[in-house]
Amino acid sequence: MKAGVSSACLYPQILERAVEDIAKCGIKATEIFINTDCELEEFYVRELRAILDYYGTECISVHPYTCSIEPMMFFSNYERRVNDALRYYSKFFKAMNILGANIFVFHGNKETLSVEESLYFDRFFKLSEVGKQYNIIVAQENVARCQCNNIPFMVNMVNQLGDVAKFVIDLKQAIRNNVELFDIINSVGKNIAHIHISDHTSTHDCLPLGMGILDVKLLLKRLKEVSFNGAIMLELYRNNFDTIEQLHENYLYLCKEIDNFN
Repeated sequence: MKAGVSSACLYPQILERAVEDIAKCGIKATEIFINTDCELEEFYVRELRAILDYYGTECISVHPYTCSIEPMMFFSNYERRVNDALRYYSKFFKAMNILGANIFVFHGNKETLSVEESLYFDRFFKLSEVGKQYNIIVAQENVARCQCNNIPFMVNMVNQLGDVAKFVIDLKQAIRNNVELFDIINSVGKNIAHIHISDHTSTHDCLPLGMGILDVKLLLKRLKEVSFNGAIMLELYRNNFDTIEQLHENYLYLCKEIDNFN
C-alpha cells in the first residue's frame, strides 16, 4: 500500500501548477485529474511527466474530465457513439502511458439512467479491453449518483466479469449513499484496485484526515486482510481545507500509518 494526494484537491487551479505544488512539497504519489481535452495533448502530458520526474513523484492514476457524460458516451443504444467513446478514451490511456499511471477511474452510468446490468457489464468489459492494450486497469468508482453505488451491483459485476471487475472505493461517496465501507470490503475486497480517502462526521461527508470519525488503522487493517496493495489517495474538495500544508500533513500521517502494515 502507498499514500498519495489527488490533483483534484486543488481544482480549479491550473493542472500543471497543481501537480507541481503537490510534488514540490514532498508528496511522492498523485492522481491526476485531467480537466479538459487539451491536457491530453502529448506535449502537455510530457510537461506534466517532467514535473513529476523533477520532484520524484509518481502518477498512480488518472481521472477523466468526461465522467459526467459517460452515460451518453457508453450506455446508449447508439453503437457508433460507443465505438467513438472507446476510441476517445484511448487518448487517456496513451497519456497514462507517458505519465506512468496504470489505474483509470471510471464513473460510468447515472443511477437515474440505469440500464440492464448485462449491457452495463458488456460496455465496461469493452472499455477494459481497450485499456488492457495499454496495460491500463479500468476501475469502477462507487459514485453515489451513479449506477454502481451499491454492493449488490458490485457483487453482480464481479460474478459476471471476474477479475476484470476492478473498483475505486471512494469513502465520501459511500457515506453519501449510506453504504457501509467495511461491507464493501467484505463483499468485493479482492477486486478493489484503488482508494479515495477522506474523513467525515455525522454532518460533513468530506474532511481532512483526523477531523472526523474515520478509524484509519482499522481501514488499513481490513484492506490488508483482503490483500489490497494499491494506492490510498487523499481526495478532498478545495473548500475542505485551507492550505496545501494540510494536504502534506495528511499525506505524512497516512504514510506513517501505512508503514505499520507494509
